[in-house]
Amino acid sequence: MVGITGLESRLDEALAREVAEGPGAVGELLASLDTAARRESALALHLRACRGDARPVAPALAALAEQELGWTTAEADLLLARLLGKDAEVAPHELHGVFPTLVPIALAAAAQAEDFDRPRVRALQRIVESHYVYRSDAYVGIRNLMDALLRREVPVVPGRLPRQVLDDLDAYGPAMRATHGELLAEAGVAAFLAHCVLLDKPRATRAWRRKAAVLLGQAEQGAEAVRRLLEGIAAQPEHRVSDRNPWHQVDWGLVGDTNTSLVRGLLWAALAIDADWVVPLVGAVALNAGTGIGGSGGFCRSQTLATTAVAVLGECEGARGEEAVQWLGRLPKRVKNRTVNKGIAKALETVAARAGLTPSMLRERGVATLGLDGRGIREVPLGAYTAELAVREPGTVALSFRGPEGRLLKTAPKEVRETRAEELREVRAGLKELKGLVAAERSRLEEHLAAGTVWPAEDWQRYYVDHPVTGAPARALLWEVAEDGDWTAGVPERTGGGWALAGEDGTARPVGPGARLRLWHPLRAGGEEVAAWRAALTEREERQPFKQVFREVYPLTPAELVTGSYSNRFAGHVLRYGQARALMAERGWTGNHLGYFSDGWSSELVKELPAPGELPAGEGMRWRARFFVELVDEGAHRDGVARLCSTDQVRFERRAASAGPRGAWEAVALADVPALVLSEALRDVDLFVGVASIGADPNWRDRGEDRAYDGYWERWSFGELTESALIRRETLARLLPRTRIADRVELTDRFLRVRGELRAYRIHLGSGNVLMEPDDSYLCIVTDRSRDRGKVFLPFEEDGGLLSVILSKALLLAADDRITDATITAQIRRG
Repeated sequence: MVGITGLESRLDEALAREVAEGPGAVGELLASLDTAARRESALALHLRACRGDARPVAPALAALAEQELGWTTAEADLLLARLLGKDAEVAPHELHGVFPTLVPIALAAAAQAEDFDRPRVRALQRIVESHYVYRSDAYVGIRNLMDALLRREVPVVPGRLPRQVLDDLDAYGPAMRATHGELLAEAGVAAFLAHCVLLDKPRATRAWRRKAAVLLGQAEQGAEAVRRLLEGIAAQPEHRVSDRNPWHQVDWGLVGDTNTSLVRGLLWAALAIDADWVVPLVGAVALNAGTGIGGSGGFCRSQTLATTAVAVLGECEGARGEEAVQWLGRLPKRVKNRTVNKGIAKALETVAARAGLTPSMLRERGVATLGLDGRGIREVPLGAYTAELAVREPGTVALSFRGPEGRLLKTAPKEVRETRAEELREVRAGLKELKGLVAAERSRLEEHLAAGTVWPAEDWQRYYVDHPVTGAPARALLWEVAEDGDWTAGVPERTGGGWALAGEDGTARPVGPGARLRLWHPLRAGGEEVAAWRAALTEREERQPFKQVFREVYPLTPAELVTGSYSNRFAGHVLRYGQARALMAERGWTGNHLGYFSDGWSSELVKELPAPGELPAGEGMRWRARFFVELVDEGAHRDGVARLCSTDQVRFERRAASAGPRGAWEAVALADVPALVLSEALRDVDLFVGVASIGADPNWRDRGEDRAYDGYWERWSFGELTESALIRRETLARLLPRTRIADRVELTDRFLRVRGELRAYRIHLGSGNVLMEPDDSYLCIVTDRSRDRGKVFLPFEEDGGLLSVILSKALLLAADDRITDATITAQIRRG
């Protein structure tokens, strides 16, 4: 590598003298050389350090790094290439030890050269992060020099793209150069893209955005270049991306480091473009980058680009902001990465704060109609037939087909399947999308119930009861209206050109233009009012999109006043961990997993109540519940995941919303927790116990020699009723007189007693487990959860919940002489 052979020999001689006589010989030699020779000496000494012992040459390299030697781009690239990549002269595991010796001279050359290999400097920057813990001056200096280098403007030659723009370390760069070569060669485009490639952070500063806007304006085809390059990344498949790193590591992703910076810049620059395609394209980039590798999972294709795209959506204002909210609301259905989802929540909060709304309220302003008309129906012609997509109360989605004679069919006729297959696929895809949208709206309405959100009448009418999609679940719920401070409850009812709330007694209160509305919650109502509404909905056989009128409430108990800071109401239960964990995630509780690994013996599940998206940004107080669970040791399993867990305390904390997400949480006494927050948190925990407890598993007793927790199973299966079981009992009291077995059943404090022809039975209202009289022997029935309950209307749990199970068992056992299942008859006749 050294162009002057005699110089190499003189360096060898000087190094030998230093070993024998001490420092000074190499320095004297370098001082006697001109600039070109000192540069050649630096290259030679650097190569020696890479290939062998770096200590003898370290002082000389450090001195040369401080000098102005007129390095060329080729020489700077050579020094960097010796450190990283397939042609590196130093082994990856040795680079750590010689980093302070080899890197400064390479960075000095890069700083003096016209251009340098940015990907390699970025890779070195990642490496120095691991060294930075030492906090020595050497590492601080190296890091500062790297930062300055990467902020330096990229040199631009007219008519030619800089080599740093759309480089070849991934598939995206070469594809864009090949596809859009003429566009990229347009005047001003290269200078604009060279500025974009400097953005190495998720958010662009105002100064960066101002300069980007100027350069974009100077490039006649700049906006088109932004559009085409963003379309490319939005459609870019994941692939093996190679970056300059010492381990020659190849990762799956969308783009390498330098092209990641370029796309970041394009995303922020797009905000300055006044075009309809901007928000949808930024949203498409967020979706493609944020989706998991292979289409699922939390390890997304590019967390960096997804985070940036989400931040850009959060900066949109006005009509563009409403469109951005639609994308921000859609992304969490596909994006599972926690960091990206935190960014989505923050972006929603930012946009909502500018509009003076909660994120959820703003999101509902942009809920798509998917082509549904005011009736909640979309008609799609399919030849002689018409497909009808409909949303019906209380929020069910249906697809039907109307024939030429007007006859309604539940399935697609043969003619449509054979001649309109492609159009039929599109209709079914629309059905799937509509189901997802209705489910999301139903979930959001329930969150509003827990938050106590209040709407002005105009918004309530436009975005809820009159909306083609949200209207169906909204009209099936009970609302409260107030104009003078007094709240009156009722079900929405159309009256001429407006709306009224119809009370359970048939009276109606008009919803005036100055009214405020909120969802009714049984916790705020008196016992008589709650009972009246439950009776009215049962009599009318009206179901709701979620449990509202029949919702369980959990007021503070005397025992909880004694414990003060925590609730033991649901402590000491044994749950099937996998099922419990799935329910916790579904209800918004987060925390570490239990299992046979570090920190896996206990877990703290946390949930903010109500959901942050339902609250105004920076206003009021934030509350959260903490629920503790512990591993129940059955011995380690192959996958290390817990099979059972035990429940412990529930505690509550608060912090001022103005403190922001970094504010400290403060533990509070249960008596200071708002009643709605306390009730909704304990309702969730009751759900976990009610569904996932081993006591709810009728097969738990039949486990051969494994007899663990039989005492708990017995206590839970036939013990005192929880709030959910008490509501089940109250509901059965209304339903049973309507059934054909009304004269064979009676309700006791904890059981539904059924008189059969052969024996009498007691069905526990909390677990659904059955005892046979007179000896209280256990009867195991694994029943179809929806079979044989007859035509009885169930106001909730109609899709196979425990209310359905209990009623099915009662109908079965009332005619026990006609049971044909041998496993059941053998147990009955054994007594």
